[in-house]
Amino acid sequence: MSEVLQSIDQALTGKACYTCSFQLEDVVLLHYLLQRDPNIPVLFLETGYHFAETYAYRDQLTKDWNLNLHNLAATQSVADQEAAFGILNQTEPARCCQLRKVEPLFDGLENYDVWFTGLRREQSPTRAKLEVFETTKLKSGKQIAKVSPLAHWTWKQVWQYARENNLPILELYDQGFTSIGCEPCTAKPASEDNLRSGRWGGKKLECGIHTFSS
Repeated sequence: MSEVLQSIDQALTGKACYTCSFQLEDVVLLHYLLQRDPNIPVLFLETGYHFAETYAYRDQLTKDWNLNLHNLAATQSVADQEAAFGILNQTEPARCCQLRKVEPLFDGLENYDVWFTGLRREQSPTRAKLEVFETTKLKSGKQIAKVSPLAHWTWKQVWQYARENNLPILELYDQGFTSIGCEPCTAKPASEDNLRSGRWGGKKLECGIHTFSS
C-alpha cells in the first residue's frame, strides 16, 4: 500500500472533508481519497474571482467523478463587497482573502474532525516545514486534524502520477501557470524555484488559511 493511502487510512477516524482548489496536486490527492471514501465532502472556496477555466474544470470533474462538492462562499457577494469596500484584491488583498477564503472555510470546517489538504513542502518557502499530520484550531476553539498526505511529494511526482493515471488536467497549466488561485491575484511564476511566486503580485505567498514557521 502506498504511503499516501496509509496516511489517509490512518486519518479516517472521524468525520473528514477535503479542501480542493482543483489545482493538479489537489486532483491527485482527490483521486487517492476517492479510493477510500467516494462520498468525502469536497470543499471549494467560491470566491467569485476564479478563472473561467477553473470553474469549467471543477464542474466537469464534479460530474465525471460524481463528487460530493460543497461550495463555500463569503457572506457578501462580490458586487456587494466591491460596493462597500472597493476592489480589495487591488488595495487590500489580505483583507479580501480573509473575507472570501479564510472566514468561509473556517466556518465550514467546524462540521468536521479531519481536514485533508493537498499542500506540499516544495510549493514555496512558507511550506518548507509542513508535516503530513498537524492540528488546526478553529474559531470556536475546536481542534481538528489537518492531514497533507502529499507533503513530501515533488512537482515531478505530482505530474508523473497524473499522467500515469490519465487524470484530466486544468488547461491553465499549458499557459505556464504553476499555482492557480483567484484570477486577479494569479500570474505566472516569477521564480522557477518558487511555484507560488506568481501569486498576489509577489507581495505575499499565503492567503491566510495556512500559516507555517519559516
